[in-house]
Amino acid sequence: MKHIQVLKNPIQKYAWGSKTALQSLLDWPEPWEEPAAELWMGGHPKAPSNVQVDGRWRSLIEVVAVDPVSVLGAGAAARFSNRLPFLFKVLAADRPLSIQVHPHMDQARDGFERENRNNVPLDAPHRNYKDACHKPECLCAVTRFEAMKGFRAPEEILELMDQVFREVPFEELTPLRKKGNPHGLKVFFTSLMKMGPARRVQVVNEAVKGAQRIVGEDRSFHWLLELNREYPGDVGVLSPLFLNLVDLSPGEAIYVPAGELHAYLSGVGMEIMASSDNVLRGGLTPKHIDIPELLKIVNFTASPVLKQQPPADENFERVYKTPAVEFQLSEIVLNGDERFTSRKERSVEILICMAGEGQVEELAGGRSLPLRKGMSIIVPSAVPGYAVSGNITLYKAGV
Repeated sequence: MKHIQVLKNPIQKYAWGSKTALQSLLDWPEPWEEPAAELWMGGHPKAPSNVQVDGRWRSLIEVVAVDPVSVLGAGAAARFSNRLPFLFKVLAADRPLSIQVHPHMDQARDGFERENRNNVPLDAPHRNYKDACHKPECLCAVTRFEAMKGFRAPEEILELMDQVFREVPFEELTPLRKKGNPHGLKVFFTSLMKMGPARRVQVVNEAVKGAQRIVGEDRSFHWLLELNREYPGDVGVLSPLFLNLVDLSPGEAIYVPAGELHAYLSGVGMEIMASSDNVLRGGLTPKHIDIPELLKIVNFTASPVLKQQPPADENFERVYKTPAVEFQLSEIVLNGDERFTSRKERSVEILICMAGEGQVEELAGGRSLPLRKGMSIIVPSAVPGYAVSGNITLYKAGV
């Protein structure tokens, strides 16, 4: 592939999605009956994008496989075994997602090989590892976006729990009172996950009563009640009391490393991740939960949330930097007479227009394409350089 091409992308229709957000972005006239949760841009085997080459639509996986150096560039092709290393998404959540965590590379490789040896089918609902890759991710808010991310400091957990359980003792907190460190957090969290059904219902019901009494005092109590409406009696209802609550304004982003418990609660965001589908769940879901495996993956170090909203550079690009080598996310906002010009040294890039319209032009040869809201394109490494102009807001994924 030698030129910039338009992408045709799959939609994932999960129950927690929105009936209007992605449809509005893509200018589809009728709301869907089923919620649309994610627009996927990339080459993940579960749902690859298609790209038009030589007059016909082909899977991006196939296009990369035919000429990986042309699409990815020689360096990225060698480093990532001739595979597009990232998956780029628009995520639209009207309801909370499950509490989840992703493995690091060695854990993913070991888990994938172990389940293969045990002949667990790739599509089995109880399978934990769908591939041998890790899944660090970055999410940037397009609208106001609320999430939970990482453990609160032990003293903060105890303060919130004590407010909710003011009228009844909650003995599962005892290990955390004795040891306010990662070991105490692990023992506390393990006791929550292993509560019997009767005890779990009792604890959640008491938490709900306590939160109703003081709901206006902290956003955490609001979310505890919301989660109980969605998943009554689920142990994950307590998670706003022990996980950091994050409220992102448009343009703010968070990075989620391997091992960090998190859950996205509401809003529209741009999400980029290493191209993997490995998820271990810990609550707020009817899907499979493997407690022993989850406890092996979770990092029990309390950590504050670091939000970033970097300024735009002289090229009108706001770059969100993370430790991940597989991806880099950026936002480009142009106002009429402004022009973004790509770097000369780059790998493959995928761009999506989230607002406005403009055009993208290949600097060698002058070939150009119009850009409008909801449209996405792939710029292969073989394109020497390109420029974008117009009244337009773009998000760009690169290596």
